[in-house]
Amino acid sequence: MNDSIEGLPSSFRDPSGFLFLDRGVLYRQVNRGYREDYDRFVGSGLFDSLVDAGLLVAHREVALPGPEPQERYKTLRPEPLPFISYPFEWSFSQLQDAALTTLEIQKKSLEHGMSLKDSTAYNIQFREGKPLFIDTLSFERYSEGRPWAAYRQFCQHFLAPLALASYSDIRLSQLLRVHLDGIPLDLASRLLPLHTRLRFSLLTHIHIHSKAQTHFADKPTRQVRRSVSRRALLGLIDNLESCVGSLCWTRHRDEWASYYEGTNYTGEAFRHKEQLVGEYLDRINPKPAMVWDLGANTGRFSRLAASRGLTTIAFDLDPACVERNYRICRQEGDTNILPLWVDLTNPSPNLGWHGRERMSLLERGSPDAVLALALIHHLAIANNLPLSRLAGFFAELCRSLIIEFVPKSDSQVQRLLASREDIFPSYTQEAFEQAFGRYFEIGAASKIRQTERTLYRMDRKPL
Repeated sequence: MNDSIEGLPSSFRDPSGFLFLDRGVLYRQVNRGYREDYDRFVGSGLFDSLVDAGLLVAHREVALPGPEPQERYKTLRPEPLPFISYPFEWSFSQLQDAALTTLEIQKKSLEHGMSLKDSTAYNIQFREGKPLFIDTLSFERYSEGRPWAAYRQFCQHFLAPLALASYSDIRLSQLLRVHLDGIPLDLASRLLPLHTRLRFSLLTHIHIHSKAQTHFADKPTRQVRRSVSRRALLGLIDNLESCVGSLCWTRHRDEWASYYEGTNYTGEAFRHKEQLVGEYLDRINPKPAMVWDLGANTGRFSRLAASRGLTTIAFDLDPACVERNYRICRQEGDTNILPLWVDLTNPSPNLGWHGRERMSLLERGSPDAVLALALIHHLAIANNLPLSRLAGFFAELCRSLIIEFVPKSDSQVQRLLASREDIFPSYTQEAFEQAFGRYFEIGAASKIRQTERTLYRMDRKPL
């Protein structure tokens, strides 16, 4: 194999083809065994229909042999995506929108005589604020009477975590991080409240479905498969669509989601902070291609970056903040922001087979610039992270940094210290500048009006 070619472990399970990189460019090989389905996918007009509707990533065929030319039928070059995210990093509404998009694609596939053969949530990514299907090899010819092959996978990847979030606890959706092929239906059935059995759709698609899985687990496939008419299959898709669309999640106490309303900033202070962040973003040279807003809350400052045409990934620990941020993006048509649910003290690690099937958060992208606003005191005091460690982390992460130092005298820090002993004598502004000065040149530092907080713009020192 050419040293410049690197196969991606995220697609090794699919016999129809695989992804690979050649000189940093992403390609997909279509294997000979998928030839008939691929030709029908393109020839039926389904590919063009989905791309035109903004539901499927576009690709063009290229004359590139790839790493396994003996198996190659076609080589595709898909349009690049700015960032890859995973289902357990999405808000409730993001997962719900991804589920509804998958069902919409299945409906359109049936109209063209095809069907989705798998419906993993990993086939969805977000581009310009909307869910996008990315696996061109997930389609097969539809045969009358054949059940939907991806039904179980859809229920495990989408319906189960959405139902658990809606009826039990949003944190249960993090089970997707443990179960990469979706939350097992028997587990979801046990975790859901008893009264969900009174709802016909959940009774059918989760509770009875899980019992059927257990009953037929050791039976030959020919004994399990039953004939399902096209009309019945469309009815199943409609029922799933109705079930998913009717689920909702609302947190009663949104402490950090309403952070901006409860902060000690005056209106003047907040406006000054926005002015400074905007000015600091404009001074970054060269202009950043991607910005990460760490501790983004509901994305107020993410929008300052996004309004400048910068691709902005907005991370927050609180699922209510991420949910609210996504809803605002959807409502206002923000196409440059991707809100994600991530704990910086325990970010997404390498997962799956050989620890390589799903990449860690830090392997999936490298931001040119980072916003760390009202964040450091949470990491340093609430999580006992030394300033030296924080400075090293940011130096590895980005070349430009806009960061806010919040002193102990600030009321928000006092809130953190109210329920614990102050064991942080080294948490001072002088120690902060010394720790970060080891890795960064401080380009600007400004006091935020009517506060004791300081906003810094820093550029990483040459190695």
